[in-house]
Order: sequence, then structure tokens, then C-alpha cells
Amino acid sequence: MKMRSLLLLSAALLTFSCAVAASGSSPDQLAVEAVSNDNAAAQAAIRQLRAMGQPGLDILTAKYKADIETYARTGDADDKWKRIAAAIDTVAMQRDAYASDLYWYTDLDEAKRIAKAQHKPVLSLRLLGNLNEEFSCANSRLFRAILYPNAEISSYLRDNYILHWKSVRPAPRITIDFGDGRKIERTITGNSIHYILSENGQVIDAIPGLYSPSAFLGYLRRGNEMNASLRTIAPAGQSLALMKFRKKNFDLIIAERSKAIERAGVQMTETKSGSLAILAAPMAVAKAIVVDEYSILRVYDDFAKFEASLKFDDWDKLAKLYSPNPQPDAASVAFIRRQNAKTGLSDGEYKALYAKLDKFIALDTTRNDFLFHAKLYEWLNQGRGLGDLEGLNSRVYDEIFQTPDYDKWLGLYSPDVYTALDGNGIIK
Repeated sequence: MKMRSLLLLSAALLTFSCAVAASGSSPDQLAVEAVSNDNAAAQAAIRQLRAMGQPGLDILTAKYKADIETYARTGDADDKWKRIAAAIDTVAMQRDAYASDLYWYTDLDEAKRIAKAQHKPVLSLRLLGNLNEEFSCANSRLFRAILYPNAEISSYLRDNYILHWKSVRPAPRITIDFGDGRKIERTITGNSIHYILSENGQVIDAIPGLYSPSAFLGYLRRGNEMNASLRTIAPAGQSLALMKFRKKNFDLIIAERSKAIERAGVQMTETKSGSLAILAAPMAVAKAIVVDEYSILRVYDDFAKFEASLKFDDWDKLAKLYSPNPQPDAASVAFIRRQNAKTGLSDGEYKALYAKLDKFIALDTTRNDFLFHAKLYEWLNQGRGLGDLEGLNSRVYDEIFQTPDYDKWLGLYSPDVYTALDGNGIIK
């Protein structure tokens, strides 16, 4: 294991050295040129740094370490910082990458090529909007604040994953004008999902929406371990191994969910539309799987039939038991304080903000696992999407997130609703 790590490190250093040599500039010179007032020189240096991958990003974050620390503490963005931040974000292809120090590919084929060469899984994020822009969807912004800057998560991703993101569609934005010069701008819908792909491109796991740092890291670790296991299994047996992996994760969710329901004393009533029809539905299973394995790998869940009967207080009770420690770490807390440095929040107001955020993260973690993650394991083990990531993602956005690609209005406009506005409020 140590020898393989040394070989990978040597290969990375060789690639980095070759890129620097080809550019004709030293690493320090590239870092200086990347924030130059000379736009042409800056863009050229940024392109060279991005071509180096993670080492190129590391050059920038090391060069401007003191500036990063000052900005993280104060939130003061002078012209120099704006150039530094633009360079870092463009090399990383992530907004506020100074906090995460993570490098993202936007070409999935290239990410897969690197993953295969380094024997690492790919973490592929799908989102509304772009990860390198302020107004991507709310979930992805929370990833940038709660997950990616988290010291343990950031370190684990750098060491064990190749990162990739792709925009599904633009994130819709709304501006509220108070008429007195004050405005509020927000995104108003959208969801994100992380796919864990093996170094050969197989879907290992699909992690929907926001999770607590500890839960997210747990899925990352298990996905990485599964990728390593696949290297020891003949291709013919890998599909079965993946099904067993997902069935195990499914069973963990169901077991913990059952404990939380029992301890919380939540009462659930099946809705009229609820049923276990999935039990009777045929499932596509590889011919090589024998009957006893088939029974082991059956994955089905219809918990969503109870959702209508669960009140917010019930979900809150379940969340406190299922996700008891959702808190962001010190790095994320510092990130949040920097974002709010100009708002004038008092210590008491910060305390209330963090308490509400903790509650929200716990609730999202719980609902995502109970309603969506278990369903995704069911889909994958039925063979749906195993060889077609784009098809799987389309179905996720249609049936899980309820924002299908065929609805250009994302559910925000209905022709049968009268608004008493000319053109029903549509500007163009």
C-alpha cells in the first residue's frame, strides 16, 4: 500500500513538473501572474494552473495563504482579494474554493480517465446552476458551506476521490424589490445529488441532497472501500458485489429508521394511495444470480406512503434521534461567519442561526435517507441506471426531486392558476 501511494505521488509530481516546465514559468511566477492586472497574462496563467489539476490549485492557496486567512476572518474583499478569489475559483471550478481547496473536473470522461489511472472513485455532483457561481441551487451552496470546507471531508476527498460536477439546468432566481432601494435576491427551487462512481464508471451509490458532515463522510468512506473491493473481484462478479453493498446500506437505513420511529413514538397511517405493489413487481436481475442470492438482494421500500401523515413535529422527533450530531465543524462555522460578517449579527443572533441550521441539517439528513436514499438503492438493485448515469439522473430529477427536465418552469408556473396579471406574470 505504501509503495502504491509513493508511486502515485511520484506520478503526480512528474505531471506537475512537466506542466511547469512546459509553461516556461516557475510555480511562484504563475501564482503572481494569475492575479495580475494584466487580464491576458492572468488568464494564461490560470489556464496553466488549472491544467495541472490539484497541484495547480495548491500553488495558489499556498502563495496567498495570508490573504486567505485575512479574508476568512474579516470578509474584507479589496481589489487584490477579488483577483485572488477569481483565480482560485477558476482553477478549482468551485465558488469559494479558498475554503475547501478542492479541484473539480467538469468533463466526466476526463475525470473517469484520471480516476482509472489513480485507482480512485469519482464523486460526481449534479446540481442546478454552476458550482463556480454564487447563485447555484440552495443545496449546492450548503455543500460549499457545510460539507466541502469541513476539514475531515476536504482532506478525505483530496486523498481518495476525483471530483466532478455537471449542471442539470440553470437555477431559477427571484428578486424582491421593497421599493425603497432594498432588494433581496434568492434562488427559489432546485436540488442536488452526489453519485459515487467506481474507477470503471459503475454507479456505487447515489447520495440525494444535503447530509450532516458525519453522515456524508460515512457514505464517502463506504463508497471508497467498495471501489477498492471491486478491484479484487472479476468483472463478472462486480454487479452482484455492488448489489450486496447497496442492500447492506439499505438495511442499515431501515434498521436505524425503525429504531428512531419506535423511540420517537411517532404514529403513522398509510395513505389511501400507499401500497406495497413493489412486492409483486418483477425485478430485472442478472441471470447469474441464483434464487437464494435473489432473495437476499431484494430491495424495496414504500415509506413515502406515510409521509402525508407525518407532521413537522414528527419529523423533528425522528431527526433528533436519527441525526443527533449534525453540527458544522470549526472551518464551516468560520465560513458562515465570514459570509455574514457585514450583516451585523449579534452573538445571540449567531447562536440562533446555528441552532436553526443544525436542526435543518438533521431534518434533511433524516428525510433524504428515509424517503429518497432507500428508494435509490431499490432502483439501482433493480438494474435501473446501472449502465446509464444520465438516464438515472433524469429519473432522479423527475421522480425524486419533482423537477423533471420536460417542465421548463420547474413547477413554478401553472397555466390553470389565474394571477390577475397581464400575461399571467410571464415577462418572456
